[in-house]
Amino acid sequence: MNQERIIIENVAPQLQGGAFFIKRIVGEIVTVTADVLGDGHDVLQVELCYKQEKDKDWQTQRLQHLKNDSYSASFHVEQQGFYSYKIRGWMDNALNWQHGIEAKIKDGQHVNSELLDGIQYLDSVLKDVDKEQKKTLKEAKAFFKNPKKYEEACRIAVSEELHTIFKQHPTRNHAAESQELQVYVDRKKAGFSTWYEFFPRSAAREEGQHGTFEDCERLLPRVAAMGFDTVYFPPIHPIGEVNRKGKNNATDAQEGDTGVPWAIGSKKGGHKEIHPELGNEKSFKHLVKAANDQGLEIALDLAFQAAPDHPYLSKHEEWFKKRPDGTMQYAENPPKKYQDIVNFYWEGHDYKKMWKELLSVAMHWIDLGVKIFRVDNPHTKPFHFWNWFIAEIKAKHPDVLFLAEAFSRPKIMQQLAKQGYSQSYTYFTWRTSKHELITYMNELTQTNQKEYYRPNFWPNTPDINPYHLQHANEAQHSIRYALAAMLSGNIGLYGPVYEFMESAPMPRKEEYLDSEKYQIRHWDWNGDNRLIHLITRMNFIRRENTALQQTNNIRFCTVHNEALLAFYKWDEKRENELLIVISLDPDQSQSGYVQLPLEELKIYAGYHLHLKDLVTANHYTWYDEWNYVQLNPDLPFHIFQIHK
Repeated sequence: MNQERIIIENVAPQLQGGAFFIKRIVGEIVTVTADVLGDGHDVLQVELCYKQEKDKDWQTQRLQHLKNDSYSASFHVEQQGFYSYKIRGWMDNALNWQHGIEAKIKDGQHVNSELLDGIQYLDSVLKDVDKEQKKTLKEAKAFFKNPKKYEEACRIAVSEELHTIFKQHPTRNHAAESQELQVYVDRKKAGFSTWYEFFPRSAAREEGQHGTFEDCERLLPRVAAMGFDTVYFPPIHPIGEVNRKGKNNATDAQEGDTGVPWAIGSKKGGHKEIHPELGNEKSFKHLVKAANDQGLEIALDLAFQAAPDHPYLSKHEEWFKKRPDGTMQYAENPPKKYQDIVNFYWEGHDYKKMWKELLSVAMHWIDLGVKIFRVDNPHTKPFHFWNWFIAEIKAKHPDVLFLAEAFSRPKIMQQLAKQGYSQSYTYFTWRTSKHELITYMNELTQTNQKEYYRPNFWPNTPDINPYHLQHANEAQHSIRYALAAMLSGNIGLYGPVYEFMESAPMPRKEEYLDSEKYQIRHWDWNGDNRLIHLITRMNFIRRENTALQQTNNIRFCTVHNEALLAFYKWDEKRENELLIVISLDPDQSQSGYVQLPLEELKIYAGYHLHLKDLVTANHYTWYDEWNYVQLNPDLPFHIFQIHK
């Protein structure tokens, strides 16, 4: 039997009854709401309890009553790792006594008995208060006992001073508590990052040469100068020679064909080794340090699959599945076939040993200085493996981040995020219309996904040459990059192909012709064009404006033109506010009237709003709720910084 008189319901945020943790970035706020009910008319008190995983004691903060028995409070997360939080509620007898005696005094009732009754509540807090408060309580106790001090006793009984003492030192008799929930706090880069992808083997100065880590090091200042902070490499391991693919995915590789980097492993080594033409561990560590010196981090591809001649197949044959005829089952995603790759068999009896070996692969590269992994096809491996794998690494290396490369069904992508992935690929690559973009952004930022799913917007990848970019002009490339850069805190770019607009496709496919996946490409790394300058400017605008260093604070603005997308973004303190207008038309000028979100801006119609275009440095003053804009393909976006 339970003496609690409090019901606590609908605590938010939480995921599936606390089965998974929510996510935040260092410095962010967790706002907790709950419905808290008590019987009768007694005074109810509700507090938020929270602590970092290393703390022994809970910190507390009273919740504010909103309406209809709903309450809210917030706390900041200042350290990486897990925080716990819960809601606690109780009938506060001391405050209830004070509330009752105040009502009786106002009604003109005599309250001698009630004053004597209040002494027990004074005694209950005496041991917990400071010297000055103790003096107040002892004086009150003396007055409560003395009928000659009735007027003074009544004054003290209803005083704000006594109310504060009771509130600061509650007895919490028969308090009820909610379930304990968790939030995991990552470093800032989990929520704000700008990725640049290139193939190390294509980094050579001379055409026809195989790139090296030294060549990659030479390119780092260029990438940093463009405003990127993360350099992502496809797999850097030895490439399988058995069933090696040729150019444009040919199954009959010719002499000199270099194969697919994701077909990992050969007689030269496996997942812990480096392709010998790229360099060795010493040169890789030097590259990592050189990147850090430029303000960059190296992100590596983590692809848990193997080429047919990977050493694992001879040493651990039980980790792979054979066909009935004894041949090894290669990877397939019908109608696609990957004859140069075999998958691990996740249902094998020796799975624990395999899991530990794969964990050691990641630990190996972490020991060499890698703190970011882009994980290839995580949706083809068990969810529970990732839960264990990421937790094991985070426990020792909380700075390590994981990007899930899963273009799969929505709930599968969401499940990977719940299991611990720091960032996730998205459907942005295929969202092109105004309606699609708004609907998708609202899904990411206005539903429960905002608590755990951190999107990373990529206009293209080595695997995806979307139809709208095929043979596209500069305006289309700048539009798609502007959409990614302004909508999402995390973005990425398959660099040289995009910036040089090399978008010729395989016929009737969303794939690149002469794809770098199958061959070395030579790029003019000294080349320059207007698109490169626009990308660079947008990257630095992102760095300079905290409103763009997150995803969830966004409000779309009405503009009666389906080719114009307008939205307002702000940081948590409302110290940085932007209004962004992007044309979705790469061929023609578009114009319309943008409706300002007056309520969110906390201004009124007729207020003089000062805007600075961060791309052109032009200044504007808007006086009305509806304001005219016109954009053309030469510069198809406005990025306005708002000055009130």
